[in-house]
Amino acid sequence: QGQLVESGGGLVQSGGSLRLSCVASGSIFSFKTMGWYRQAPGKQRELVATITSGASTNYADSVKGRFTISRDNAKNTLYLQMNSLKPEDTAVYYCHADVIFGIWFRPGDYWGQGTQVTVSS
Repeated sequence: QGQLVESGGGLVQSGGSLRLSCVASGSIFSFKTMGWYRQAPGKQRELVATITSGASTNYADSVKGRFTISRDNAKNTLYLQMNSLKPEDTAVYYCHADVIFGIWFRPGDYWGQGTQVTVSS
């Protein structure tokens, strides 16, 4: 079965940068959207950024100008470049894919296990 695996989280000081990666084991050939979501303790999971199969992107207002979502189809990897990090960005970040067709991926929604991002002040 296909899986999404996030990496790149960690502890960083305010103003620092991190690059999150989401690697699909198996190959996603066709998808509606892929994206990053985050969930802070006691908070509901929220959208951070999404990218469509046509490379159209969407960002939460709170991260616009600081975060960049991208996808490398050849590497079957989704990225989230996070710059100018703030303590408010502290959360578990999850990768998501709405898959249409792939190798080891049946159509449907897939979530990664999450990677912790902690921003200290």
